[in-house]
Amino acid sequence: MKALVYKSTGSWYVVKTRDGLLYNARIKGKFKLEGITSTNPVTVGDEIDVEIEEGEDKSAIITHIYDRRNYINRQSPSHKYQHHIIAANIDQTLLVCTLREPRTSQGFTDRFLVAAESYHIPAILVFNKSDLHREKEMNQFEERREMYEAIGYTVILMSVEKKEGMKDIQEVLQGKTSLVSGHSGVGKSSFINALVPSFGLKTQEVSGWSGKGLHTTTFAEMYDLPFGGRIIDTPGIREFGLVDISKQELSHYFPEMRPLISECQFNNCLHINEPGCAVKAAVESGEINVERYVSYYNILDSIKEYR
Repeated sequence: MKALVYKSTGSWYVVKTRDGLLYNARIKGKFKLEGITSTNPVTVGDEIDVEIEEGEDKSAIITHIYDRRNYINRQSPSHKYQHHIIAANIDQTLLVCTLREPRTSQGFTDRFLVAAESYHIPAILVFNKSDLHREKEMNQFEERREMYEAIGYTVILMSVEKKEGMKDIQEVLQGKTSLVSGHSGVGKSSFINALVPSFGLKTQEVSGWSGKGLHTTTFAEMYDLPFGGRIIDTPGIREFGLVDISKQELSHYFPEMRPLISECQFNNCLHINEPGCAVKAAVESGEINVERYVSYYNILDSIKEYR
């Protein structure tokens, strides 16, 4: 029987069959995906086959995992050289950012965008807590919006507190499977509660002494949206370690760099000190935003640890 994974807790999974019934499912014995060296063999969004067990506890055995259309992952927090798949078979991903309480760094944002680009998943940036913005934050937002929209990303300003920007969000979510991610404390769970109050997800305030968010979501979980589509809530991410991306590949995941790569003098140009580099020339002329280039440089430098 075909089903879809809605929640993963590590060893047990909540799955929904095509007739809309929910089951607690587990993997029987050893079960590994060919070519996938992740810490989690099954993830939210996976399409699977299950065998329903007899009894009243509504349990099932996962017997097959269908090929993934795509997935998005990050470096495993506990295994430096392995990755953890956050979700699979998604149409788009929303990164919820904040400029205050807590502040989402541009470096974190750009790492997330690189991961989305590497798996050909459209990314949307949602800046929450606009009700907290002073003139300084509004100027920062306008700068980031201009920077990211210029290279093709959708940027939405939102205040869950004041219910502003929610209509724009509903329009981009309708009919699609969307992953929502971001630091703890940016308001992911409050955002999902505002979309569908019946979910009743737990929320917590930002830690006052550190300015960092407190974790409220422990495992990724998918929800059906009443206006069509599905949304996947994910645990808050403190850092986003990229995996399976080489130094040579990295510039291909910066949309503003892609068209210029073939114009560089050397085929293996890393766009740092090489002569005849079209990317560096574009940075110097202002065609490529210098802050995005700094992100590229920092990410490139971090990849050295894993290659």
